[in-house]
Amino acid sequence: MTTEAATTDLHAFTKSWLEWHRAKEARLAAPHGFLAITGLHWLDDRPQRFPDAPGAWRTGPGGVVVDLDEGEELVVDGAPVSGEHRFGVLPERGGVDAVWKDAVIEVARRGGQDIVRPRHPDAPLRTAFAGTPAYAPDPRWAVTGRYVPFDTPRPTTVGAAVEGLEHVYDAPGRVEFELDGRPLSLTAFPGHGAGRLLVLFTDATSGVTTYAANRSLTLDPPAADGTVVLDFNRAANLPCAYTDLATCPLPPAENRLPVAVEAGQKIPRERGGS
Repeated sequence: MTTEAATTDLHAFTKSWLEWHRAKEARLAAPHGFLAITGLHWLDDRPQRFPDAPGAWRTGPGGVVVDLDEGEELVVDGAPVSGEHRFGVLPERGGVDAVWKDAVIEVARRGGQDIVRPRHPDAPLRTAFAGTPAYAPDPRWAVTGRYVPFDTPRPTTVGAAVEGLEHVYDAPGRVEFELDGRPLSLTAFPGHGAGRLLVLFTDATSGVTTYAANRSLTLDPPAADGTVVLDFNRAANLPCAYTDLATCPLPPAENRLPVAVEAGQKIPRERGGS
């Protein structure tokens, strides 16, 4: 490859990475993104009121219920509701966004428990956000690996950013690859979108230059021969890297890489990064 061609390829690689990074930042800092969360409220059968959401909230065998006071209103699925509203039983990792004035009240189920998590555009964490530090993109961190599916998906229990909470994922397989000639592998979880995979991991930079608990890497669907690209330049922080009001999963034990992956997003400034 000529020097000119190599420079052009690097320019295109960097441009693509910048577009990815900016899109991640935009979603995070959207008016109702994760930086807008003002509370993480755990529901039980006792009606509870919260300073950042209307009504009294409870849950039980029939799912989440809110009792709105006179004059209070939520918009659920485009329709205004008042008085008692039943959200029903929510699926694990599922939820409903109810609009309240300029806020969104997220009603969700995490780790087998129902939560209310209001999102307000004027949340201080959001309004003060100045971007996430990251390593400069480098093509050497984009490696080709091989996806090895399990005979049947393996239920895999992992911890969470919230102490005592657990998440269970059906891991469809693992990804085998090499870094600097060292053979490594990562257990993969289902990603968003048909055939896509999600990898949660830590490495030797975790707690030093990158967030200690976890980073995530989304993989495109493997090719017919199992070939898959792991671009660690796109190793991303989960919401728990920015706020204690997130319930993010931790990596399975086997996904603790014994190498330093000096690529991707670093410790957020909100956690002391620079």
